[in-house]
Amino acid sequence: MLKKLNYSLIVGLSASALLLSACGDDLGNVNSDESTDSAETVAAEETEASGSSYSYDVNPVDYEPIEPHKDLDQEPVPVKMERIGENEVNIEMTAQITDIEIAPGIEYKTWNFNGEAPGPLLVVQEGDWINFTLHNMDPAIPHSMDFHAVHADPATQFADVKPDESGTFRFQAGSPGVFMYHCATDPVLSHIANGMHGAIIVMPKDGFPTDDEVDREFVVVQNEWYKYNDLENMMNMPPRQVVFSTKTLEYMADDEVDGYTFDGVNTNGTVTALTENDADTVLYAKPGEKVRMYINNVGPNEVSSFHVIGTIMEDVYLDGNPANHLEGMQTVMLPASGGAIVEFTLKEEGSYSFVTHQFDHVSKGAVGTIVVNESGGPEGGSMMSH
Repeated sequence: MLKKLNYSLIVGLSASALLLSACGDDLGNVNSDESTDSAETVAAEETEASGSSYSYDVNPVDYEPIEPHKDLDQEPVPVKMERIGENEVNIEMTAQITDIEIAPGIEYKTWNFNGEAPGPLLVVQEGDWINFTLHNMDPAIPHSMDFHAVHADPATQFADVKPDESGTFRFQAGSPGVFMYHCATDPVLSHIANGMHGAIIVMPKDGFPTDDEVDREFVVVQNEWYKYNDLENMMNMPPRQVVFSTKTLEYMADDEVDGYTFDGVNTNGTVTALTENDADTVLYAKPGEKVRMYINNVGPNEVSSFHVIGTIMEDVYLDGNPANHLEGMQTVMLPASGGAIVEFTLKEEGSYSFVTHQFDHVSKGAVGTIVVNESGGPEGGSMMSH
């Protein structure tokens, strides 16, 4: 699957220099995987261009798939979501096996939902009944769905769906918020860490008190990657990569559900996807705009200390619930599976990095950028300010 390779990965390029100057942390220190059965070595080195990089000597066996998945790379299947009543929604998803590049030179044969890792964004409204169907395209392993947004009996409503079969379940999304969903089949850690996770937003029936102030809305998900399907590694070692992705409703007509739509583009959890290394996936805004981010830390193991460099989060709704309203936050703590809505104003042109303030994780990829320019898009340039 992989040839023996060595590569250097520049994290955030000029964004890394910004992180160094803004917060004074050394991004060169990266925890190494000390497991005896892995040939991976992690080496940190300084670079003139960015202030930090790290490289891997990757052993192909670290990412060798299990036998039933070896020749499997299933095309992403779009989610089917349809409102069939004032408070009733049909959702159909797939459990499948898809190759995803999680860092330059590293392809991971993910276990996932609908060919994405993290899985596709779901949006429903407070009080909705969800008729949920999971089609398991995996020929070898049962999978399931655990929605943190619902009230349900896990033994019956989150039950395993056998390979090449389908299961249908019904539950109500009774509380607003930004919630995690994930496969709950044993061992749960393996299923989540191999890519079976995502975010569902339950919109409050009365909205948020700051709705009229918001100019742009993004959905950001943080996740970790470990040695492929190695439960011992997932339990006992630090993650190899910690990454951000953005999610949209691109699988829906007009990219919207019930009038809700989101800015940015749809990405997987890939190192550098949201940095200025890629002008197509970096986020954009205009000076003076108020930005809202729906964020979720799907883990599976690590805490996120979400922070936006160069601004203060004026309004924060913990777990995305309007009842949990805080103001003037510098950093928002997200436990594994925790969510929040954060709102902030970007007053000047420039490049604003968002990170988890656990800087060992920044070194492993947990950094994104919002480019602020007069056009509010790529035609306005990168506008690097540091």
